[in-house]
Amino acid sequence: MRNLELAGRSPVHAVNGMAATSHPLATLAAVNMLQDGGNAMDAAVAACAVQCVVEPESTGIGGDCFVLYAPKGGGEVLAFNGSGRAPAAATADRLRELGVEKLERQSPHAVTVPGAIDAWACLLRDHGTRDLGGVLGPAIRHAKDGYPIHSRVHVDWQDSAEILAKDPTASRIFMPGGKIPAVGAMHRQPELAATLERIARDGRDGFYTGPVAEDIVTFLNGLGGLHTLEDFAAAAGEYTTPIKTTYRGHDIYECPPNGQGLLALEMLNVLAGLLPDVSGPLSPERLHFAIEAARLAYSDRDNLLADPAQSDIPVERLLSAAYADQQRARIDPARAMKDLPPSMIPVHADTVYISVVDKDRNAVSFINSLFNSFGTGFVSPKSGVALHNRGESFVMDPDHPNCIAPGKRPMHTIIPGMAVKDGRAVMPFGVMGGHYQAMGHAWLLANMFDFGLDVQEAIDLPRIFAGADGPVEVESGVPETVVAALQARGHEITAPSKPIGGAQAIWIDSDTGALTGGSEPRKDGCALGY
Repeated sequence: MRNLELAGRSPVHAVNGMAATSHPLATLAAVNMLQDGGNAMDAAVAACAVQCVVEPESTGIGGDCFVLYAPKGGGEVLAFNGSGRAPAAATADRLRELGVEKLERQSPHAVTVPGAIDAWACLLRDHGTRDLGGVLGPAIRHAKDGYPIHSRVHVDWQDSAEILAKDPTASRIFMPGGKIPAVGAMHRQPELAATLERIARDGRDGFYTGPVAEDIVTFLNGLGGLHTLEDFAAAAGEYTTPIKTTYRGHDIYECPPNGQGLLALEMLNVLAGLLPDVSGPLSPERLHFAIEAARLAYSDRDNLLADPAQSDIPVERLLSAAYADQQRARIDPARAMKDLPPSMIPVHADTVYISVVDKDRNAVSFINSLFNSFGTGFVSPKSGVALHNRGESFVMDPDHPNCIAPGKRPMHTIIPGMAVKDGRAVMPFGVMGGHYQAMGHAWLLANMFDFGLDVQEAIDLPRIFAGADGPVEVESGVPETVVAALQARGHEITAPSKPIGGAQAIWIDSDTGALTGGSEPRKDGCALGY
């Protein structure tokens, strides 16, 4: 339990249902949906749609979606991949003919066909009690009538001013009067409201066919993009078999590649043999082991991770006990590793993650993203849809498994998580933050299962981030003596450009019937239950 004399927040406790998101209006929409008789999937989509309006730098209907779902809170976990695919005409050779040598963020070639709306429609059809028209009302109202700008949203929005200013529609919508709206200012998105109303009326076809798709395709083609209306009409997510490992008696589920959940499981497998001997959650030993395990896993990602439909990903080998032993043996307790392969994708990004549990204990772990803040920075002019930049994760090397190709999904950073124990789902959880997410999953779970922190304490704890190379980002809450000890081991330390990541989680106690929620203090949101 936290020291109540210090600033902070306590976990939220409830019985009937709970939601945790990074924005209070989204959490409220989810809880209202639960109280109105909707289930956890209805509530998750309603919350996400609200965030696509009120947290537009982090997510949008022009982005992608991944979900883990435990029906009735059982141990059978379903995974849904709602990531979009490259246009049918997108080949590395064709892009080189167009003068493209590297996939840049603000490029039409960074836009894969958005998968979010198709995912929402499919998940509601199969696991919800409402259709899109039954859950989009709150989002439509906020887009049409306006919403106040929250503090963290403003900070992230302000950081995107330069890229927003490059696109006429983005600057008109998101920089009214030529500047980012102030904290507390009201903001409206009437074009997006009309698009959401069309989707509410026509379902997924309201996005992937007709005026909205025509607007997006025409806009991207005008920038040199290779997208077609056929690419949009063919968009379809899919159910996949989740991958898992066991950590401290809990089965930890992740979506399989093309997402990076594999990395989180790799890290847990390595840390399973290291953390029992360390002295505390912010001890130099714990941080050193976490850094080294992350470097090894992210190196694997940058060299191997891709769309499994078009590349052979050795998932079984990477999750094997033998491989964990091999990787663990590479870690020197006293010194930082050197000469790992360089990271190809080093930057942070923005996302929203949503955790919902309902009265029947259906548990939803739901994540939706534009990748970088405001994605490409492009907004389709008539529909008001901000377009993601997931295609930037592709590479142009034809020998790399993640090379861009027709209908291919890029390596993805967004990953929902689900913890199961004794055949019952005990925690839908997620950690936003672009590339940090895999390390964030391992960090959060070890905070709870190795160091006994409650769900809120585990989220509050200061964070570090290490990719395959470069300096280690360390938040200011890590004690200076610990930073010095890491430097003495050979780690190069730097301060992050902004707080690292953003987590949401709900613990389900099947013995007492209580739900306990934790929500990210680095964001604007909260956990609420009833």
